[in-house]
Amino acid sequence: MKKTKQPLPVYGKIDLSSGSIENFPIPEEYFTKYIGGKTLAARLLLDQMKPGTPALDPASVIIINTGPLNGTGAPSSSRFNMSFKHVLSGGIASSNCGGLFGVMMKRAGYDGLIITGRAEFPSRIEIVDGLISILRADDLWGLDTEMTQEKLPRRHGTLVIGPAGENLVRYASAASGERMAGRCGGGAVLGSKNLKALNAYGTKMPPLYHREKYYRFVKQWVRFIKNHPMTGDALPHFGTAGLVNKANASGALPTHNFKYGYCPDADAVSGETLAETLLTRNGGCVSCPIRCERRVMLPPRAGAESREIKGPEYETAGFFGPNIDAGDLQTVINLNYVCDLLGMDTISAASSIAFAMELKERGMADFGLEFGKTGNLEEVLHKVARREGIYSDLANGSKWMSEKYGGADFAMHSKGLEMASYEPRRSVGMGLGYATSNRGGCHLNGGYLALLESVGVLSTDAQSPSGKAELTVFMQDALEAVSAAGCCLFTAQTFVPAIFFHLGPNHIVTRIAGRAMTHAGPVVRLLLSATFLLRFNSFFLLPHAEALRLATGLPMFTGSFIKLGERGFNLERLFNIREGLGAADDSLPDRLTKTPQQPGRPDTVVPLEKMLKRYYRVRGWTTAGVPAGGTLKRLAIEPVSPAGG
Repeated sequence: MKKTKQPLPVYGKIDLSSGSIENFPIPEEYFTKYIGGKTLAARLLLDQMKPGTPALDPASVIIINTGPLNGTGAPSSSRFNMSFKHVLSGGIASSNCGGLFGVMMKRAGYDGLIITGRAEFPSRIEIVDGLISILRADDLWGLDTEMTQEKLPRRHGTLVIGPAGENLVRYASAASGERMAGRCGGGAVLGSKNLKALNAYGTKMPPLYHREKYYRFVKQWVRFIKNHPMTGDALPHFGTAGLVNKANASGALPTHNFKYGYCPDADAVSGETLAETLLTRNGGCVSCPIRCERRVMLPPRAGAESREIKGPEYETAGFFGPNIDAGDLQTVINLNYVCDLLGMDTISAASSIAFAMELKERGMADFGLEFGKTGNLEEVLHKVARREGIYSDLANGSKWMSEKYGGADFAMHSKGLEMASYEPRRSVGMGLGYATSNRGGCHLNGGYLALLESVGVLSTDAQSPSGKAELTVFMQDALEAVSAAGCCLFTAQTFVPAIFFHLGPNHIVTRIAGRAMTHAGPVVRLLLSATFLLRFNSFFLLPHAEALRLATGLPMFTGSFIKLGERGFNLERLFNIREGLGAADDSLPDRLTKTPQQPGRPDTVVPLEKMLKRYYRVRGWTTAGVPAGGTLKRLAIEPVSPAGG
């Protein structure tokens, strides 16, 4: 069979200040070590961006790139990545997105873009079959994300910002179709560069090293995903909002600004209720066999007829529902839609609103926001996006607000990024993940241990610190590698064997397996230290490695794939350290570490300090949370000097 070596990635390097555009070939060493996505982007940010550059400075760099599997037909491989200086934390940021833009950028001949400078006028970048142009976009400025995309060429992949990005809301997002690159303020970075939109179109298909074997493997992989109970049943039937009732049952559903972990009315905004009452059909990203997207009807508004739109994910349902003491599903749908139009992250927006509600409850500040009252929230979101009056403070996020108004103990963030919708006092490994995540309070970059503690069928002891450091490290590294490859992280949810779903969470076998995982720390640590022994590939554990091997020709196996993720995670840590973030920032608010969720139950807090010490040892970091020289040498990462590079 004919084998075609995949060419090295080519990026476009664009300086918006000068208007210069040039090709930037990726060195072979970088490709083999960092592959693509957020991992390669972290290396490039360290090289291309001077230390201490403010996130919204013209000299800041934003990298928009793909992974090798993007556009190849692999399951859920339409993902692309945005990496930049974190607007909320000052460290590293990455935001992953579906939509068509990444696929079309790659078909147009570019695996990524390196963008710096600031355009003199509102601008957009157009990429068509190998040609990059910078065009004026005065006619697009001020439009929402939907109207902006309607004015761009049809059939193009698009990436745009809304009013929130133009007005530098610190948690502004970017939209590709109805998909959002939501977290960390990427929309504000684009807005600070006067870059309203990017659009791409191409017809070039990415080459594959072993095309016949690759397509056979992909066909088997898709079948495996469709036959797995999580990706073939639970997610297609109820979407991510199917986690609402599961989190609520385990006491891990944030309620009343994380004061509680249980809401008696949570089912009103659950995936099950949505499926029974408002779901019109499923949708999904390009090449996705899971089809977890909810499609719902938007009621008539502002003279427009009712029409079908994207429904809310779990995070949005949780934060515009129980976390603000609300329970109307149609309101959740409307607020989700408004945030998307404005180009604003629903997690940070809703969590900042919950913080403002508690400030009022305590008599510390009055934004006109109260728990349980949602009638004015759509108006508030518009004011936040346009930074009107006092709502300009709300546009800065809960960390900044707590520094101005007080309330740091109940400002629910880590490293400035508002936490996802899992209450870590009933999912302590998730708490460790929030604290150590390089981008802040993120469940995905944090390792998503909630899946093994509070919302999954196979559960460890959710309140025990035993084994959580090792499991968190493994999950963080695995998800980092999946992202670098260019796939949706949901494709990794098949690692929990199907048998446990069939047996159910209360079966004796499932319970014994969960208990065994609680004490599996030493075994996991041994595997992490001996990844060279994992010289195999399997559908049952990260099949992405075999897909990469067949697509690129690189000698990629399960062990080297996990090591790729470890290399990426450590590289991002080095960026944070260079920018002044360290062990002191691996923290959680006092509400989670000092206030028991259940009064009289001192074990219902996150034992963060105890877990952190072990986490640093497992990672091969010093007690100050710095990757040790031996760790960097093992991962073949060159030490990063304070001067960068």
